[in-house]
Amino acid sequence: FYEAIMEAGANFASSPGRVLIHCLDPVLLAERVVNTPIEDMVRIEDAIENTITKRPGLGGIQTRGKMRASMPRTDMGLFGTGVS
Repeated sequence: FYEAIMEAGANFASSPGRVLIHCLDPVLLAERVVNTPIEDMVRIEDAIENTITKRPGLGGIQTRGKMRASMPRTDMGLFGTGVS
């Protein structure tokens, strides 16, 4: 259940409203967290607004972003991914 997962220490969990979530909801939520700079906070309202099932499908607490910048840029692009 949602409450047990949150109690165990998770930042986000599925289905606080006991609804069937879309399979992309966790992906969309994770995408928001990993693309937020580490010095910024991810507000739960902002993270959930981009999901398909919205508030009944996902819940959680605000958390820090995970994106870090690296220097210098290389021919492979930022982070060696080919993306400049």
